[in-house]
Amino acid sequence: MAYRTENPATGVVEQEFTSATDAEIARAVERADAAFTSWRATPVEQRAKALSAVADAYETRGDELARVISTEMGKPFKQAQGEVALSSAIYRWYAEHGPALMEEETLDVGDSAKSVVVTEPVGVLVGVMPWNFPQYQVARFAAPNLMLGNTVLLKHASICARTGELIEEILHAAGIPEDAYINLFASTDQITDIIADPRVRGVSLTGSEGAGKAVAVTAAQNLKKSVLELGGSDPLIVLDDVDVAKTAKTVATTRMRNAGQACNSPKRILVPSSMVDEFVAKVVETVEGMKVGDPLAEDTRIGPLSSTEGRDDAVAQVQRAVEQGATLHTGGKALEQDGAWMSPAVLTGVTREMDAYKEEIFGPVAVVYSYDSVDEAVEIANDSDFGLSGSVWSADAAKAEEVARRLEVGMTYVNEHGTTMPGLPFGGVRRSGYGRELGRWGFDEFSNTKLVRVAG
Repeated sequence: MAYRTENPATGVVEQEFTSATDAEIARAVERADAAFTSWRATPVEQRAKALSAVADAYETRGDELARVISTEMGKPFKQAQGEVALSSAIYRWYAEHGPALMEEETLDVGDSAKSVVVTEPVGVLVGVMPWNFPQYQVARFAAPNLMLGNTVLLKHASICARTGELIEEILHAAGIPEDAYINLFASTDQITDIIADPRVRGVSLTGSEGAGKAVAVTAAQNLKKSVLELGGSDPLIVLDDVDVAKTAKTVATTRMRNAGQACNSPKRILVPSSMVDEFVAKVVETVEGMKVGDPLAEDTRIGPLSSTEGRDDAVAQVQRAVEQGATLHTGGKALEQDGAWMSPAVLTGVTREMDAYKEEIFGPVAVVYSYDSVDEAVEIANDSDFGLSGSVWSADAAKAEEVARRLEVGMTYVNEHGTTMPGLPFGGVRRSGYGRELGRWGFDEFSNTKLVRVAG
C-alpha cells in the first residue's frame, strides 16, 4: 500500500510518504497504551480545552486544509471548505458538551443503596478512515473518543496521507499528547495485527463493505468492539405535490455533490410516474449545466473522482446498466484527459434484474425510478441490502414524515437529504454497518458505562 498524493485532476504524483515498519507499528501501540493512563487521568476540563483549541485551529487554517483535500481527492474547494467547517464544529461540540455528558448519574431504583453510573474510557482504539470526507470522518471518530480519555491510532486512506499528517499536527499543537493520538502509515496486514493486539480495545472503520467485513472478523475473533460505517444506496422519494423544477434541481445538485462519492448520497431517486419525464428533463438540464473542472476553481461544481480506478469502476457500472437495458440520458463517459474525469450521468429504466438495481454506484450518476403509488415507492426504497439513510420530499411535511418513518434506514429526512450536524446521530443498518457516531451517541460506542453501587 503506497501512501502518496496523486492529484486526481492531473494524474501527477505530487508527494510520496514512507510507510511504517513493523517495529514502528509495535512502538506506536506501546506508546498509545502507555499514554492511556495519563490521558484518562487528565481533567475533563483540560481535555475539553484541547478540543476547543483544535476547533480554533481548523477555523484559522481552514483554507489550507481545504486546499489539501481538493488536491488529494478532487473535492471542489468550496465543498472542502464546508467539510473543514463541519469538522471544526464537531470538535467544538464535544469540547462544549462533553463534560456534561460524562457527569455521574445517580439512579433512583427504590432502595436505600447508592447507585451511580459513571462513564469511563476503555483504552487504545484504532480508526481506519476513508478518503471521501478525509477531515470530517476523522473528526467524528477522534473528537468524542479523545474527549472520553481514550487514545487513538489512526490509519488514513493512502491517498490522504498529507491530511493525516495535518490532523496529527493540529491535535498535538492544541494540547493532545503526542502518544494519545498517533497517525500511522500502516498496511492492511499491520492493521489486522494491531486490532488483534490485546492492548487495543476497539476499532472503528468507515469504508467499503469488503474492508468492513475483514475488520469485523478480526475484531470478533479477538472479542473487540467494532463500529462500521459502510456503503449506502440511499432512496429519495419525491411525492406528487412538489414543485417539480425546484425539487429536481435540488435533488440533482445533492446527488452530484462530491462527484457522487458519498455513502449517504441519494443514489436511487423515486418519482411519481405522472411527473417522471418532466423531472428527468430538469435533472438532465441541471447536471449538464454544472461545470466539471479544476477543483480549486471558484465556479467548479463537479471535480474529478478520487482516482482513475474509481472513475473506471463508475463508468463500467453505467455501461453495464445500459447494456442490460437502462436508458442513459447524458454523460457516463470517461473524459479523454489526464486525471480521473467522468461526465456526470443520468440513468432511467433500471429494473430489479439489473446489476445497478442492487449495487452502489460511487460516482456522479443519478438513477431515477418511477412509481405508481406511495406503497410501491416504499417497497422499492426498502428493497436494498443497504440501510444508511433516506428522504421524502413533499409540500406536505406531515404526510412526508409518515412515509419517511416507513423507510428501513438509520437516518431519515423530510425535504432534505444527508444532513449532518455534530449533535445528530450518524449510522445505518443492514449492510451499511452498525454503531453510531456523533452527538451523545458518539460517546456510547467506546466507553465503559460502569455501575457503582454502595449499600449502607
